[in-house]
Amino acid sequence: MKTVKTFIPIVIGLVLMLVISGYVRTDTIEAPKPNHEPTEKPSVQNVNFFVTHGHCSTPFSGQVENLKLKAPHKNDLSNPLENMTLDFEIDPNTFSVCKAEELTERIKTPGLFITETNEKFVFRSTNVYTMGIDWYQVNGKLSIKGVEKDVKFFVTGIRNENEINTNTLVLQGQFNLLDWGIDYDKIVSGESDPVPTKWMYINMKIDRS
Repeated sequence: MKTVKTFIPIVIGLVLMLVISGYVRTDTIEAPKPNHEPTEKPSVQNVNFFVTHGHCSTPFSGQVENLKLKAPHKNDLSNPLENMTLDFEIDPNTFSVCKAEELTERIKTPGLFITETNEKFVFRSTNVYTMGIDWYQVNGKLSIKGVEKDVKFFVTGIRNENEINTNTLVLQGQFNLLDWGIDYDKIVSGESDPVPTKWMYINMKIDRS
């Protein structure tokens, strides 16, 4: 009986030591703190162009910078981008024709789109008209080689069924190079064509996810 009485305090003491050591370890081991600082995901936004001349065209791409798309928050399923603003810049020094270095050199002919001061293409939207469901006309100012002109593009919004937010936008349109005094044929080939090249087409996909 005496042995049992002696053994019980020893067991209780061991249990208390284990419990206390458990609390000590829990207090001293710190879980890694989550990083709440916002992180920017590096991404490259590209834009596609092509210039028509004669019976063919020259397609090329470029890199978009400072893309800013703002749209008010909506709680219904109506057109989510009807009051959007859209601004972006394009660096003509990034123009490239896929698998055709000689054509890339033509697109980068000095004085065509690239100037001595390296002005960028700059687009700033001015107003937006809703043309239909997730379909918009975006009017704005487009600056090329430092010259600003009015243009209009069309934007299609893409969203999944029953979603309020637009996941993807597709911008497309065309503009007359002669409005900027750009004679493509004369600058690239050295002489003007009787029917001068004038139309430049743009297509750009904007991923909002």
